[in-house]
Amino acid sequence: MRRIAVYGKGGIGKSTTTSNLSAALAAKGLRVMQIGCDPKADSTKMLTGGRIPTVLQTVREDPDAELDDLVFEGAGGVLCVECGGPKPGVGCAGRGIIAAFEKLEELDVISAYRPDVMLYDVLGDVVCGGFAMPIRNGYARDVFVVTSGEMMALYAASNIAYAVNDLTHDGYARLSGLVQNSRGVEDEDALVDRAAAEMGTSVIHRIPRDPAVQRCESRGTTVVSGEPESSMAECYRQLAEKVLEASEDSSGGMRLED
Repeated sequence: MRRIAVYGKGGIGKSTTTSNLSAALAAKGLRVMQIGCDPKADSTKMLTGGRIPTVLQTVREDPDAELDDLVFEGAGGVLCVECGGPKPGVGCAGRGIIAAFEKLEELDVISAYRPDVMLYDVLGDVVCGGFAMPIRNGYARDVFVVTSGEMMALYAASNIAYAVNDLTHDGYARLSGLVQNSRGVEDEDALVDRAAAEMGTSVIHRIPRDPAVQRCESRGTTVVSGEPESSMAECYRQLAEKVLEASEDSSGGMRLED
């Protein structure tokens, strides 16, 4: 099983990239589970056609909720989970993610669904508390960071890289590459390549700007499902191949064994 965390600055296209990656992997016949770790709980909406109940919301209403209440099947058979978060202005989003992970582990979600690929979609503006769970607690093995050539996107990517590299020696997650979600910045490829070298990694794939993404999002679907013959769908399929090549197939549950 591959355990992959996708990080990136808010608004950089991280969830769009992750959802299309999930769809492309599922189209290859792999059993994929995508766990949204953003309190906005919108990671999986392009796979499910809308928002799904979150783990935190469901457990608040029913402490005895089972996996069928928390895991929803999306397009292409992708298993979708949203951790959720507290009401705005109340509580800590990071603690909410921790509580959601603990509930999923308590119910042994891995043994129940036996995915080939676990994808954690994580907000990367902050890498502390619950947002660092995938890299600090051994849930993910490989970390990919979505970025553009914009200054704040690269700043967030650098912070994530620092956090991951600081933990690599403990046998936890490793930084496996950057994914460039292009924004048309001047000399963007060179900027991202230079940043990747400074982080000690490489750019595994570049995603061009394409109106197919917005067209499909407006219809509530991924490009892979909504326009499968398009050049953008092929771009995401290529990303899936590169992610499989760059990631490690390892055993284990939601956590690495002690």
